Formats: sequence, C-alpha cells, structure tokens
Amino acid sequence: MNEVQIIGTGSYAPLNIMTNKQLSEIVETSDEWIISRTGIKQRHISQGENTSDLATEAALEALKDANIKAEDIDLIILASTSPDQFVPATACIVQGNIGAVNAMAFDISAACTGFIFGLNIAMQFLKTGNRKRALIIGAEVLSKIVDWTDRNTCILFGDGAGAAVLEAGSTRGVISVDSASEGQKSHFLTCPTVDVKNTFTSGNEDFKATISMDGKEIFKFAVNTIVKSINKILTDNNYTLEDIKYVVCHQANFRIIDFVVKRLKADKNKFFVNLDKYGNTSAASIAIALDEMNKTNLLTVGDKIILVGFGGGLTYGASLIEWTINK
Repeated sequence: MNEVQIIGTGSYAPLNIMTNKQLSEIVETSDEWIISRTGIKQRHISQGENTSDLATEAALEALKDANIKAEDIDLIILASTSPDQFVPATACIVQGNIGAVNAMAFDISAACTGFIFGLNIAMQFLKTGNRKRALIIGAEVLSKIVDWTDRNTCILFGDGAGAAVLEAGSTRGVISVDSASEGQKSHFLTCPTVDVKNTFTSGNEDFKATISMDGKEIFKFAVNTIVKSINKILTDNNYTLEDIKYVVCHQANFRIIDFVVKRLKADKNKFFVNLDKYGNTSAASIAIALDEMNKTNLLTVGDKIILVGFGGGLTYGASLIEWTINK
C-alpha cells in the first residue's frame, strides 16, 4: 500500500469584502453583536464569480505550490454546498478550466466537512495505486444561497475556495482520516434546491432555496463531534494532544472553538483561527486555513496537525497529518 502526502496548497477568495458595518446596513445587527457571538469581522462576497471560478483559482495556486502541471493530476474531488449547477459537476468545469486532461473529476456534498470527506475518498484511490495524484478542492459561493433578511444566518457565511494536491508514494504525510454522518439530524441544517414541480404537482409557492439552520442544535453538535473526532483520531494513532502542533477546526464560530478548547483543557494557541477574515466558508474553510498556514510558514517538516470538521448532513470527521512540504 502506498503512503500519501500533501505536496501543495492553494486558496482564493473574492476581492470584494463585506464588513460587519456594511452588513448592518441591510439587516438589523451591529459589528459588536456579530463579533461577540461569532468572532467574525468581515467576509468575502462574490460580485459575479461562481463556485467553479473560485475553485479554479485555488486549484491553480495549489498546482503552482506543488510545482506540477495540471496534466499530472489524475483525480479531482470538489466538495461544495453551492455548486455552479446540477450538471455538469463543478469539478468537471474546473478540470476543463485548468487543463487536467488526465483526471477523473466529480463533486461530493458533505457541507462543511466536505474537505475532510474529500481527503478520505482520495486516500482510498491513492493508497491502492488506482491514482497517483489528487486535487482536493473545497469551494463555495454561499452568498447565492444565503437569506439576506435572516440575521441569524447571513452574518455567518462568506465565499471562498481552498485546495490541496495529494501524491501517492513512500512518504507518509496523511496519517489517518476518519469521517462519519448522523442523518437522523439532517433537518438541523438544510438548503433545498428546487421544489418538486411537475405534471402531477404544482409545487410550493413559498419555496425558498436558502440556508436554514437550528443554531443551538448545530452548536451542540459541533462541540461534541469536534471533541469526539480529535480524541478518536489521537487514540487510533497513539498520539496525545501534546504531540500536535496545530488543530485546524472548520471555521464556523469562535465560540465553538473556545468551547472545544475548554472541553479538551487544551492550549488555545494550538487552534488556528482565521474566521474573523473569512467567516464560515463551509467546505472551503479548512482548506483556506491550511493554505494560509502553509504560505505564512507556520508549518515545518515533521509537524503533526489535525484537521477537523462538522457540517450539514449532519457530518463530521478529522484527519491527522504529518507536514512534509519543505519551503
């Protein structure tokens, strides 16, 4: 069986930034209210770029960082809650954009845990030798599915994309990935697509294809599953939190991360946070954070990090990684 390592990362966010003050001009809220409840100060919002556009930019950055050509990629997995369209897969659009002519490309839907699920799927292809190099992308234009009149959700989300290139070989980088779902809780976080409207039914006139969330239930689920995922992946691989340089949580809410830190009795400095700049970018958040850490030289060869996510589905999961990129 092959080992798998990350050889490059990339990210991209729209240049247009919406501050909390700007948001307070369209919905009843304030900068102080948002920061105190979420830790978010701003978010990047598309002015026309779709999910594939953001994903393409992140993919190109990851390829550049890995110092490989698009033709060297033979697997593209794109995770998104906000794809360009039903058909074709957004991954296929990105494949065409970057010229990855030798790749199999498909989308997955695991909401904010999408990047972790993508890693897990890619691992199976790479470890068995079925594929050699994979491009994993988390990309979202959540602004197109946000209800901008609902202050409980519109303050949270932003647009962005992150990507990583994985390679099969003899160097161990991705040590372990674990992911799971709790479909019985699926109704706590939803975003419909189109209503059932056909020859036999007229559909629902009040139907809205926007994000709806039970904040209290998601908060509770997030804290519990992050702690559970971290403990499980440490136990499964005979590590302790002391062995870990950084924990990179899905960037949803600072209070969630704060609760996790207290529950684990951990050093808060181990937990990387950049949600103040991006908000919740769903499937993109962990990948964006990982790229920022890579590009700002926070990681050195041999560092152990944990990526951990939770999201709609409900889904959750974590990955234990030994850093192998030598800048």
